[in-house]
Amino acid sequence: MARHIYYCPMRWADLDLFGHVNNVTYVDYMQEARVDMFRAHPPTDGNDRLAEGVVVVRNEVEFLKPMRFRRDPLRIELWVTEVRAATFTLEYEMVDVRGEDRTVFSTARSVLVPYVFEREAPRRLSSFERSILDSLRDEGAA
Repeated sequence: MARHIYYCPMRWADLDLFGHVNNVTYVDYMQEARVDMFRAHPPTDGNDRLAEGVVVVRNEVEFLKPMRFRRDPLRIELWVTEVRAATFTLEYEMVDVRGEDRTVFSTARSVLVPYVFEREAPRRLSSFERSILDSLRDEGAA
């Protein structure tokens, strides 16, 4: 499957004193793209359990170029890179694509764990959830 693409609008509140998108905001953008991927545009019906019971246990962000405010939404591409028994990993690129030109502002990675909030405990992925996540891999990604 190809990468999931989310177009994130920028807000004036996202900027820091120097007119750049604040580094904390990148994690907000990642969350918005993740929610879009699993809740707004899920890859298949019946994945509500995964969408509603997942927590982030690690975020890594690499800032490659300063991002400034723009009227056009930011393009965020995300895909699954690893599926284990009780975790899965998403990777992200925050990019600007104009014709043949592609500018990558940031790359990032999130490790997520399925979670049962009633018990306040992690759980293992079901085989159905694993198949959903496997369908979201981008085999062409580096």
